[in-house]
Amino acid sequence: MKRLMTGAATALALTAPAMAQDAGTVLATVNGTEITLGHLIAMRERLPAQYQQLPDAALYEGMLEQLIQQQVLADAAREDLSRANEIGLENEARAYLAGRVIDQAAEGDISDAELQAAYDAEYGATEPATEYNASHILVETEAEAQAILSQLQDGADFAALAREESTGPSGPNGGELGWFGTGMMVPEFENAVTALEPGELGGPVQTQFGWHVVKLNETRQQAAPELDQVRDALRQQVVSDRVDATVEGLVEGAEVERAEIEIDPALIRQTELLE
Repeated sequence: MKRLMTGAATALALTAPAMAQDAGTVLATVNGTEITLGHLIAMRERLPAQYQQLPDAALYEGMLEQLIQQQVLADAAREDLSRANEIGLENEARAYLAGRVIDQAAEGDISDAELQAAYDAEYGATEPATEYNASHILVETEAEAQAILSQLQDGADFAALAREESTGPSGPNGGELGWFGTGMMVPEFENAVTALEPGELGGPVQTQFGWHVVKLNETRQQAAPELDQVRDALRQQVVSDRVDATVEGLVEGAEVERAEIEIDPALIRQTELLE
C-alpha cells in the first residue's frame, strides 16, 4: 500500500501543472536570507555581453551559486563591518541607482529628425577644409638638408633620395606622408607645407625630429561627411545629450547645499580617517 501511494503521488506530481513562479519565488535561503528568482533576473540583466550568450541553464546555475557564495561572504563581513565598509556600501548603492537613471535616459528610439538636428549642429556650418598630400626627407643637420635640396633642384628624383637618405619612417616609401589636414602635423612642418604650391619644394625646415626637405604633391578640398557616414557617431551624441540633459535637469531641481568650509584636498588620501 505504501509503495502504491508513493507511485500515485509521483504520477500526480508529473501530471499536475507547475506552481506559478514570479520574481518572489525563493530559490535558496542562506542564513535566513532569501535568494529569489528576481535576484537572478536583475543579475542577468547587468551581465557583460559575452555572458549573455550562455545557455539559460548554465546562467541559472552559475548565477545562483554566485549569489549564494556572495551572501555567505556578505554575512561574514557584516559580523565585523567597519565604518569604511559602511561608507563603501553607501557609495555602491548610490552609484547603482544613478546608473539605472542614466540607463533609462539613454533608452528609446532615435528619430531621423533627431539625427538630422545633430548633424546640422555638428556639420551645418562646416566649410570645406584643405587637405595636403606631401612628401619629405628627414636628416639630422641643416647642412645635410641643404645638400639634398640642392640635388633636388638640380633634377634628382625625390622618392629615390628619400629612400637613400631619409631617417624618417616614411623613407622606404619614398618620403610620402599621404593626406593630412590642418593641425595634424607639428606647426613648423605644417607652415612649410601650406606655404607651397603643388609640385614645389620647401625647406630646410627644423622640427623636434630633425631637418626636413619638403615637397607638396597636391591639395584637395574635403567637404563635410554625409549623414550616413557619421550616423553611428551622431547616435552616440544624441544619447549623450539625452543623458546630460537628464542629469542637469535633476541636479537643477534638487536641493543641493555645499558646506562653506575649507578642506585640504590631500585629505582624500588619508584612509585612516575612516577608522
